[in-house]
Amino acid sequence: MTRYVDEDLRGTEFRECDLTGARLIGVVMQDAVIDGLITNLVVNGVEVTGYVEAELDRRHPERVLIRSDDPADLREAARRLHADWAATVERIRRTPGIERRGVNDEWSAAQTMRHLVFVHDSWFRRCCLGSAELFTPMGIGPTDEPYREAHGLDLSLDPPLDEIVSVRAAQAAELETWLNDVTPARLAALAPVPDDDVWPPYARGRSVRQCLGTVLNETFEHHGFCVRDLDLIEGQDAE
Repeated sequence: MTRYVDEDLRGTEFRECDLTGARLIGVVMQDAVIDGLITNLVVNGVEVTGYVEAELDRRHPERVLIRSDDPADLREAARRLHADWAATVERIRRTPGIERRGVNDEWSAAQTMRHLVFVHDSWFRRCCLGSAELFTPMGIGPTDEPYREAHGLDLSLDPPLDEIVSVRAAQAAELETWLNDVTPARLAALAPVPDDDVWPPYARGRSVRQCLGTVLNETFEHHGFCVRDLDLIEGQDAE
């Protein structure tokens, strides 16, 4: 275990780090931001995860729908997510070029939407439908090999916003059509992941519902990241 004692860590950034079991004792923490998969967080003797989760559910009721096993709730969750992204796309169009600007080493809005193209191809088409077709070339996948440029992805592409939006609209329509017919039994079934070495490698053994949950959660979380960064960029431009 690494120990930091009497260290000045002001402004330190921990990105994609596993801090499970970390203990911060006698620290001064002001204006700090924690963003990630957080459970069992105790602050000054108070377990705060439940408060945070309840507040997030209050702000974003679609989170509750995403956690449901009721097909009607899942359809409504997908509808709301699509509507939120449509509103954000319209916001992006009011400032041409902003979709290609990033902040704090995060993906730009265009890159974020291209990642969701990949999420749909991998976690919905492959894992929920059992498709072995190549992924949409514009998609942006994981950084680890051999998946980074595998199964049809083309990292040399730089598609315009309209093309990205068109692909995402078609994917949303495909998901909606499927959700209109899906049954609880189908959701509970084992995901029909093709037997090959294509992303996601750890989906086998999961249910269709679990794989669908990944699609919906990724769509929700990345929308939040995108809006957060658009706010920062617009705030910088206003200074």
